Amino acid sequence: MRISLMPAVSDTSPISALAIIGRLDLLKQQFGDVSIPEGVHGELERIEDPAAKKSIDEATRDGWLRIVRCKDKGLAATLSLTLDVGEAEAIALSLECSPSRLIIDELEGRRVARNLNVPVVGTLGILLKARREGVIANLGEEVMSLRSKAGFFISPLLEREFLREAGEI
Repeated sequence: MRISLMPAVSDTSPISALAIIGRLDLLKQQFGDVSIPEGVHGELERIEDPAAKKSIDEATRDGWLRIVRCKDKGLAATLSLTLDVGEAEAIALSLECSPSRLIIDELEGRRVARNLNVPVVGTLGILLKARREGVIANLGEEVMSLRSKAGFFISPLLEREFLREAGEI
């Protein structure tokens, strides 16, 4: 198990998607501790999948998924003019915890974070790293699980790119 030296802050969708497919542990394996702002915590509280909710609650209780108050409310408010609250707070918190990696899937949020020089990784990147390290056996199966269980949208082009990088096509 390798732990990243760079702290991580996460938006809602990667945590919820990984929890729904039973892979939330990948965040702990790859980053050690993961911080989430209060807005993301509020969004995670509304997850309806009982097993996913339980694993998120356990991660919070275990202390590796940490709820952190975003200090720069002005930046978060400005970012929330174009992004949802969770994304806006996650980007603002990433800047406060700099250097840190932002775990985010939404295209607009990723664009804004990159424009602010925040390194980003998404759910597929986490799964690809796990595949490369032999933690998961088949990226394609995980992608199908994301689609069917978590309702996760992945463009066919992006899916092919990740499967090619994993050596599965």
